[in-house]
Amino acid sequence: MDVKTAFLNGDLEEEIYIEQPEGYVVPGQEKKVCRLVKSLYGLKQTPKQWHKKFDSTLLSNGFAINECDKCVYMKDNSDSFVMICLYVDDMLITWGSPSIILETKNMLKQCLDMKDMGIADVILGIKIYKTSDGLVLSQSHYIEDVLRKFEMFDSSPIKSPMDRNQKLDKYRGAPICQEQYAQVIGSLMYITNCTRPDIAYAVNKLARFTCISSNDYWKALNRVLQYLKYTLTYGLHYSRYLAVLEGYNDANWISDIENTKSTSGYVFTIGGGAVSWKSSKQTCIARSMMESEFIALDKVEEEVEWLHDFLEDVPCWNKLVPSVMIHCDNQSALRRARNSMYNGKSRHIRRRHKTVRQLITTGIISIDYIKSKDNIVDPLTKGLPKDHMFCLSRGMSLKPKV
Repeated sequence: MDVKTAFLNGDLEEEIYIEQPEGYVVPGQEKKVCRLVKSLYGLKQTPKQWHKKFDSTLLSNGFAINECDKCVYMKDNSDSFVMICLYVDDMLITWGSPSIILETKNMLKQCLDMKDMGIADVILGIKIYKTSDGLVLSQSHYIEDVLRKFEMFDSSPIKSPMDRNQKLDKYRGAPICQEQYAQVIGSLMYITNCTRPDIAYAVNKLARFTCISSNDYWKALNRVLQYLKYTLTYGLHYSRYLAVLEGYNDANWISDIENTKSTSGYVFTIGGGAVSWKSSKQTCIARSMMESEFIALDKVEEEVEWLHDFLEDVPCWNKLVPSVMIHCDNQSALRRARNSMYNGKSRHIRRRHKTVRQLITTGIISIDYIKSKDNIVDPLTKGLPKDHMFCLSRGMSLKPKV
């Protein structure tokens, strides 16, 4: 469903005045101003007041807020339940019987001016396909628009997003087409965050050089677009079964010539498909491979704790959420995490060790070893050859939608 003129629904708490709009000035009262009684597009308060209005509407009709995400609402009846996911003025209504979904729609139409969009097939530029096995999320149409916009649709496809042998040094000269470079990066970041974890490392690395773009960076950026051309039909596949949350963790120790900070990455899957992922440069310097892996493991714990708490608030999910298995390919980091004592000198590792140990002790997570060649998060930490990239993409259930 979509809310018509959503920001006009908010109720103002402050006294705000505007000049009389052009063409609507009252004759004889030209010096007077108008006092707003409802929010208006362009005001700083408008987004907050709209969310407050929507929030109070749902709470007064028996919905509860998911404490981990304030834009997810749930209503659990004795025989059924329903969930509403809100993004500004667009919403998905899901996980309910047809009768309770219809009841929810009628309630929303009575309270707000709504437009019923029917069964969800596109939301926020993401297409939803139903298959015999489950669901597929794809952005092939959006990727095609991006390729055409930046005149790369007719380029030759490439089977990997980044050349693992290419070294990107800092450019000291004037940036080349900086504005267009930033536009391409922005489009790729949206694609990465929604459905394409396989390009997360390349986009994360190239985004650091938006202000100093050179020919080398443009060449690497065009390679990402050429890879998207090759994988245009790819989508994330989710099966109906095995609804178990699993995590994968990895780190690449000091891969940059001029920067001594490592790269962390993680991927979480449910139903065989990736639901959460991240590739980022670590904020502190690791003195060994074990330390870089442990810093990455600590980063995973932040996300897994949030996902664990989020699922506990979902009505259809088992309230006793089992320990989330985290797969790591570094034996030293696993042994350090399993050891109750830390005898190192690094204070930042000591703090992370304490956090990881607490999650293991409370049963929120458990850790396990996985071979590097089977670790699906590997593409988020380094450039890979095409065959390895192909196999690990399949491990995230990222494959053609047909």
